[in-house]
Amino acid sequence: MPLPPLRSSHWLLFASVAVLFFSLALWMSRQSDRSEPLPWLVEWQESVINPLADESLTLAQLAEVAPGELWLQPRAEGPRLVFRSEQDREEGAWRLEADLQLSESERASLAKSLGKGTDEQPLSPELLAQLGGHRVAVLNMVPMAEVSAARLIASIGAPRLRLRTGEGEAWIYPQQGLSAHLLENQLQLLHLVPREAMKH
Repeated sequence: MPLPPLRSSHWLLFASVAVLFFSLALWMSRQSDRSEPLPWLVEWQESVINPLADESLTLAQLAEVAPGELWLQPRAEGPRLVFRSEQDREEGAWRLEADLQLSESERASLAKSLGKGTDEQPLSPELLAQLGGHRVAVLNMVPMAEVSAARLIASIGAPRLRLRTGEGEAWIYPQQGLSAHLLENQLQLLHLVPREAMKH
C-alpha cells in the first residue's frame, strides 16, 4: 500500500524536531562544560591559594606541588627573586611565575652579587633549597590553552565582584586574594596575592 504524500506541515514538524534535538545537544554540551572543574585547581585551594592569601605560602611548599627554577632578575628598584614553573595539565600547559618576599638587606646583597649585569640569571637547585623558607608575595598563573570561565567557576566558585576592563573582564575573589582576568569568556591570567594586599 503506497504511503500518502508528505505535506508541508509534515516537513515543518520534522524540521522542528531536528532543531529541538540540536538545541538539546548544544545545551547538554554547555552544561557538561559548566560542571567540569579543573581538579588540580580545586586541590590547590588548600595547598596554594589559601596559604598565599594568609601570607604563609613558602617557596618550598610551592616547589613541592609545582617543581621549577629560581631566577634572579635585575630591576631599577632592586633585584627580584622569581620562581618559574611550567605545568602540564589535562586542559593544557600553564606557566607559573612567583615573586618572593625579600628584606632590604637581602635586596642589597643580591644587587651586589648581580653587579652591573642586566640579564636574568638562573640560580642553582641548591640555592632554591636554601631559600625554601622565603614566602611567596605574588603568584601569576597563565593558561597556554583555552580555559572557559565556566570551568573556573566550577573550580573556585563565582566571583564576589566583576569589573569591566579595557580588554575584557576582571573577576575578584577578595577572600582568596585572587583576581581572574578574562577575554571573551576565556581565562587569560590568575593573579594571586595576600588577602591584605587586596584591601589597598
